[in-house]
Amino acid sequence: MVYLVLVLFGCLSGVTTVLFGFGGGFVVVPVLYGVLTAVHGAHDAIGQSAMHIAVATSTCVMIVNSISATRNHQRAGNIVRAYVWPLAGYIAVGALIGALAATRAGGDFVRLAFIGYLGVTILDCLLRQGFLSQHADAPPRALGRAAAMGGGVVIGAIAAFLGVGGSVMTVPLLRRRGLPMAKAAAMANPLTLPVAVVATLAYMAAARGLPAALAPWIVGYVDLLAFAALAVGSLAGIRLAAPLIPRIPDRLHARVYVLLLAIVMLSMILL
Repeated sequence: MVYLVLVLFGCLSGVTTVLFGFGGGFVVVPVLYGVLTAVHGAHDAIGQSAMHIAVATSTCVMIVNSISATRNHQRAGNIVRAYVWPLAGYIAVGALIGALAATRAGGDFVRLAFIGYLGVTILDCLLRQGFLSQHADAPPRALGRAAAMGGGVVIGAIAAFLGVGGSVMTVPLLRRRGLPMAKAAAMANPLTLPVAVVATLAYMAAARGLPAALAPWIVGYVDLLAFAALAVGSLAGIRLAAPLIPRIPDRLHARVYVLLLAIVMLSMILL
């Protein structure tokens, strides 16, 4: 029953990945954290490490999601390489820093950081101009070197620390550069891949610092059984949602993005 629930939420993560660039973390982290704490309780070793396992498994799922969603967006013509490549390398560097920091932080701190970052991002999207609406005649602006370097390292570090793939930062960044929501969300997917790969390897390597394996199916902090269930569901969700990419009006797309962030933040507060 638990794994059926994970398949269903994996499907939802696939939908949000392809439509909003959420590499799955905003769905996977709250759901897996809730499942692990409910099943194992507060005194079990897995229950005590629930937030770390949720974040680590999320980064592993994001590898599958980002590759599959990127292929769909390439076919739709939404990937603009000029915005992807300046950021990707710097994001990978930041991801290594963030993942290493997360393995040394307490689970409660990671959870509160997750909630706090969502709150800041929602306020930023609502209060600063350029996200919810844009001037139709304004051409997109290129990323400067400083923005690519500084922004990429920060995005990678925060994304890997929280297990969210970076979409919550790359989408607003590219949106304010004048890109339509469909393309900003699309490019969050290839930019999620360096975060996902680097962070997953770091979380798996964390096994060397644990006194004993949490379970035979958990490598470091990556829950392989949960990953399999979530990945199967996410691939189905991506396939179902891909035809919707060109059909969502830009302003509605941006508003639903903010609404989903608010729902995820509320769910993490209530867990």
